[in-house]
Amino acid sequence: MRKLTATLCLTLAMLLGSVGVSASADYQKGVAAYKNGDHATALRQWTPLAEQGNANAQYNLGLMYDDGQGVPQNYKIAVKWYTLAAKQGAAAAQSNLGFMYAHGKGVPKDYKTAVKWYTLAAKQGNAIAQFNLGCMYDEGHGVRQDNKIAAKWYRLAAKQGDASAQKNLKILKKEMNLWWKF
Repeated sequence: MRKLTATLCLTLAMLLGSVGVSASADYQKGVAAYKNGDHATALRQWTPLAEQGNANAQYNLGLMYDDGQGVPQNYKIAVKWYTLAAKQGAAAAQSNLGFMYAHGKGVPKDYKTAVKWYTLAAKQGNAIAQFNLGCMYDEGHGVRQDNKIAAKWYRLAAKQGDASAQKNLKILKKEMNLWWKF
């Protein structure tokens, strides 16, 4: 009985492991196709994976629909895929979802929701989200305007080489120094 149980467990482990290897291979086929400009193949490889919950495939489909690469541009479908990936903690998807809400692409413009998604991504070290969150605090969109918090997020993005964050941080510092002089 123990041998039968061990054999069944081993067989099940091998089957489940091979599914993971197959999914990984399909994902990589999609990456290779996308890099070669074969968006149709990338779409065929990633769609089933995305439907099965693969956050990377979901994010990539979001990008394809966001940019209209290999599919008609459709912001609502892009938001769908970004949301699924973002809920799994994918920082790039969270950042892009924040952008969609901040600019009303595929969803009604909602600065508070944009701040929510930017914050989640920024806390994971996503420089684009850090910059965009800095902008939200700088302008007071979806949050109380706060130069110190804006500077914090600009500084984090600037440390990662984000040129726009470096520029905005420099401008913000000048504005803050002028304000303190009065």
